[in-house]
Amino acid sequence: MNRAEREEMARLLPSPGNPAPPSDRLLMLEDHLMREITRDAARPAADAAAQTPSAPPAPRPRRRLALLAVPLGTAAVVVATVLSAGGGGEDRPVTDQEAVGLLNRIATVAEAKDTSPVRDDQYIYLHTQGTQQIMDEGEDVFRRSDWRPVDGRSDGLARITVLSGPSGKGTTDMALSADPNAGSYREIERLPTDPARLYDRIWAETRGQGPTHEEAALERIGALLPTAVLLPETDAALYRAAAMIPGVTVVDDAKDAAGRRGIGLAFGSGDDRDVWVFDREDLTYLGSDDIAVLDVGAVDELGETPAG
Repeated sequence: MNRAEREEMARLLPSPGNPAPPSDRLLMLEDHLMREITRDAARPAADAAAQTPSAPPAPRPRRRLALLAVPLGTAAVVVATVLSAGGGGEDRPVTDQEAVGLLNRIATVAEAKDTSPVRDDQYIYLHTQGTQQIMDEGEDVFRRSDWRPVDGRSDGLARITVLSGPSGKGTTDMALSADPNAGSYREIERLPTDPARLYDRIWAETRGQGPTHEEAALERIGALLPTAVLLPETDAALYRAAAMIPGVTVVDDAKDAAGRRGIGLAFGSGDDRDVWVFDREDLTYLGSDDIAVLDVGAVDELGETPAG
């Protein structure tokens, strides 16, 4: 789930809060960070040169240290300086050929799907399932239905149903005001369908974002996948563009947020790890470990579903 989706979900559901870690935890993290910095600074340059070219990089622990350092003031500045100055690219993720092959197979399947024309006066319906942490009380399991105008010029609707959890069962409807800055179906439709051009555009638009540039680009692609299923050429181009980005690995037994099992494609680590999940037999996109896509389609009226 990308940052925009997390922020919108947090706005619509009860706030999980933002508890600060205890002071002894901060001191422990600061001590650990400084040991890491000292160890890296003391490592002879010859050690780095002696590493074999095939040795996999280890960017994730360093990135996690940088994120944990944020509340520690000066230590964060020191860590950021060490990370940005060292390595000459040693922290860049690697390309997994198994993941590349799977992404290209998924693209071929996506490209072959049949779809119906979508009119400007219709709405794109998206039905999903996920969870939301409610402070220290536990998790809500919810289902959400969105109706968004195809052209992005009129208001939409979000309907959230809490299935279980501390908030209690119930359904809430909220209007989605027209937002010129929010991507519409027509904007997705206008994206390049040439994978190289699409990659160039996404890579340029995500420069300076995310824990890493690669993760930011993949998150952008992931945010487009639920709707792009209605646009076979665009859908295929997104997967082929993702195949050009290093850092994706195959998860043999993945599970989406609704508990459906399939084959997965993962990127990132820790709290930033995302897994796209696909049906093992037909490679249909099921969603992710954060949000399961249960249904998507074009409808004529707010509140209507593709099945009627």
